[in-house]
Amino acid sequence: MTIVQVQKPNLTDEEIRFAVKKLGREPNEVEWAMLEAQWSEHCSYKSSKPLLRLLPSKGPRVIVGPGSDAGVIDVGNGWVITLHIESHNHPSAIDPYGGAATGVGGVVRDILSLGTRPIALLDPLRFGSIETSHSRWLFDNVVRGIGSYGNCIGVPTVGGEVEFDHSFERNCLVDVVCLGLGRRDKLVLGRPSRPGDLVYIVGGSTGRDGIQGASFASRTLTERSDCERSAVQVPDPFTKKLIIEAILEAVDAGIVQGMKDLGGGGLACGLSEMASKAGMGMEINLDNVRTREPGMRPGEILISESQERMIVVVKPKDEGKLTRILDKWELGYSRIGHLTKDGILRIRHQNRLVAEAPAKFVAEAPLSPRSSRKPSYIDELADAPEPTIPEDLNATLLALLGSPNICSRAWIYRQYDFEVGLRTIIKPGQADSAILRLPNSRTLAVTTDGNSKQAFLDPYWGTVGLLSEAFSNLVATGAEPIAVVDHLQYGNPGNSEVYWTFKEAIRAIRDYLKATRVPCVGGKVSFYNEDAQTRTAIKPSPVIAALGLRNARAPKVISALAKEGDDLLTVGTTFRELGGSEYYESVRGLVGGRVPKVNLKTERQLLRTVTKIIESGVVEAAHDISKGGLAVSLAEMAIQGQKGFTVNLDNVPAKTTSLAQLLFSESKPRFVLESRAKNTTRILQRLRAVRIKAAKIGRVQGNRIEFESSREPLIAVPVASGAEAWSKTLSKTMEAAP
Repeated sequence: MTIVQVQKPNLTDEEIRFAVKKLGREPNEVEWAMLEAQWSEHCSYKSSKPLLRLLPSKGPRVIVGPGSDAGVIDVGNGWVITLHIESHNHPSAIDPYGGAATGVGGVVRDILSLGTRPIALLDPLRFGSIETSHSRWLFDNVVRGIGSYGNCIGVPTVGGEVEFDHSFERNCLVDVVCLGLGRRDKLVLGRPSRPGDLVYIVGGSTGRDGIQGASFASRTLTERSDCERSAVQVPDPFTKKLIIEAILEAVDAGIVQGMKDLGGGGLACGLSEMASKAGMGMEINLDNVRTREPGMRPGEILISESQERMIVVVKPKDEGKLTRILDKWELGYSRIGHLTKDGILRIRHQNRLVAEAPAKFVAEAPLSPRSSRKPSYIDELADAPEPTIPEDLNATLLALLGSPNICSRAWIYRQYDFEVGLRTIIKPGQADSAILRLPNSRTLAVTTDGNSKQAFLDPYWGTVGLLSEAFSNLVATGAEPIAVVDHLQYGNPGNSEVYWTFKEAIRAIRDYLKATRVPCVGGKVSFYNEDAQTRTAIKPSPVIAALGLRNARAPKVISALAKEGDDLLTVGTTFRELGGSEYYESVRGLVGGRVPKVNLKTERQLLRTVTKIIESGVVEAAHDISKGGLAVSLAEMAIQGQKGFTVNLDNVPAKTTSLAQLLFSESKPRFVLESRAKNTTRILQRLRAVRIKAAKIGRVQGNRIEFESSREPLIAVPVASGAEAWSKTLSKTMEAAP
């Protein structure tokens, strides 16, 4: 074949030498394009793969773990849930509407590639200060993009979270979680392994949008990044809806031998990964790929990331069945090749062999060892002195309730259809987790969590803490945690201090999941979230999506206070650890302090006990204690239930007497439970029997948020005033924005 000398690809010198040595020659232009895409950080995980293998990924419910397009969990009676998380950070920083929309499209294809129906979305998001016009512009358009795409394809967005911090000013983080539902016996798990099986590309046509998208996502944003809009794909949710229905019909007919979504790296990655995992080769003719732009070169066709495309492999005898289904749904398609037994990926274009390489060689990038060093700021900030308590605690509580990181998210979720599909039992804003109906005797709880402030101050304990919060959110609805996926988002891995924080997060996830015996079934790593102009990286931003199971007959427990005269209980101990709290950063303007530490030896017992208590039907309302501490958690319950309470801080189980710590510490895990007076003693006895600290601290009464101690009344705020502060921040800010 003709060897074409080309400009140096976006690979390291070591990778270039490795490629030449393995091939025994200089790759040509098309082959370099394929390697640049597949060996990008975005597609290959070359800096993170050795560490990711440390995470526990096996369990009695795990059918498919990391390494597939989505994790697969057995939820009983022949039903499975698929779960995956994806991001579209760099594209969303350039084109927030299109970047966010195509982020949804990508994760939906991951779920579909296993033959399961997408049933729910969640969107953990991070932006710079909401006070800046740039962050408001990103925020507004990202939310619109997610809502528009999800609404059009008929998949509800049932949850998520948002965090505002100056470190995300130029690098917003746009994560999307998708859940799928299917029958175990219909899963598309087998890798195509018969020479002669046919390779189809189904869905949209191939254009120049998204070219080098994987490479774009694997480098730092610069002042020229705004000019790289061609790396941002164009969404088409209406075609995606047709793809969903057509693919599921083909799966139900039993004719699909293998599937792969065409996301990062396009055909170059999709074909090489599918062939490599099957131990097969492929003969591909690019002349058969439907293109929507004239004159596309073979390299462009291979690395285009045009949306709404999937690879489907069928046996020759089933070709007619597939095409009839695709014709019925009026979907575009073309047969582009077939499987071979020699393991070689051959690409032809206009009667020329334009690329030829072992599929395994293309699919498996050489690993990139990285050095790590603990940042000096961590020890310096940990010793920050605790400020004096504010004189006006009423104003402090109202300021926290109105903080962009705590306030109501109604402005976001009202733009989403969260009930389409008729599976949503507990809706956004009602409880700590969304609850979805399953077609068996179970219901599904799902939540997402992150805390970049605490992960910045202490990458290990900050990550443990967000896992504890995610599990607490599930438990507060009576669900047992059964699986997680993670998304780890950091700056340049070549920076040894950045890489150290990444390693600490991996260590934290490993330790927490081992302690709680819950598997990680997949995830994502996103590096290069860094601003080249200021040379500053985002704060370390691990995000967790956690899945839980509930008995369908268990009572529905939400977080709103339910009845005048009920008792209020706390579960868990409050410690002297305000580092990274909303009280410190949003109200006091202090970055530093000791972040909450979780007792990994008692975590599983505490969570299991609270789950059983809620499941037994003796709890009227439940809420985890997280951002803003006890004061904010109780205030949120009062606002949602439109009822007041009186709480005596002297009764709170604690290792501190500081009023600021008692009110605003974010120690984990802790809960507020509301119970009828007749059930209180029984609840406390069950907790104390397994040595869990718990106490009755107050009562639901009146129409004021009241905290007191033996020393004096501390806070007395009308519930209506708290509701005003909590409910209006986002809507006022966004509606008043130019």
